[in-house]
Amino acid sequence: MEPGTLVYDPRTRRVGEYRGVAGPCAMLRPVGGGREWQADPALIRAATAEEKLSAGVRAANDRSRDGVLTASPLVDVGPPPEPVAGCATCAGLAERRAHARAAGDGSAETDADVLLDRHRRREHRARRLFRFVPFAIVQDPTALPEYQAHCVSGDDADCGATSGPCVAPGDVEEWQRGHTRDTGHTRYRRCFADYAVLERVELRS
Repeated sequence: MEPGTLVYDPRTRRVGEYRGVAGPCAMLRPVGGGREWQADPALIRAATAEEKLSAGVRAANDRSRDGVLTASPLVDVGPPPEPVAGCATCAGLAERRAHARAAGDGSAETDADVLLDRHRRREHRARRLFRFVPFAIVQDPTALPEYQAHCVSGDDADCGATSGPCVAPGDVEEWQRGHTRDTGHTRYRRCFADYAVLERVELRS
């Protein structure tokens, strides 16, 4: 385990910063600084995100009470989650948070925030509603289609000559005949392009 890792000590029910070992014991330091304590290396484990958050806020509250809170908070906890209207679980957790806040118990208030946020993400995740709207794809009658041919004859490289956009296939074929007559090339890549629009189809009930 690397020094500086935040771990949870189940014996003391605290999150601490792993400092190293001293004989058979692991040495942990409180989050935010303080007196180190000894822990059983076989029992400690990496702290969860919720445990880290709770420990960071508790440390910030302790420092605030001591009058030495710096301008940069130890943990950026963001705005507290809001309950979803009509949800009994949300209302219960919000009430629990309010009681903790009134009692000045910052740790319990943070725990209620964590539980409320977890509940919101699990039960009230935003759901998107998709409505099927049928469309028909039709050729745009206001734009003429285009026909074009490219000469790809050649041993080492394509010839590269092109007919340019034409409004009728006969024009492209006439250009191919003339190019073959002048160069002897016989292989072409032909392209057709048109313009399409999507027209909404009204469904009959």
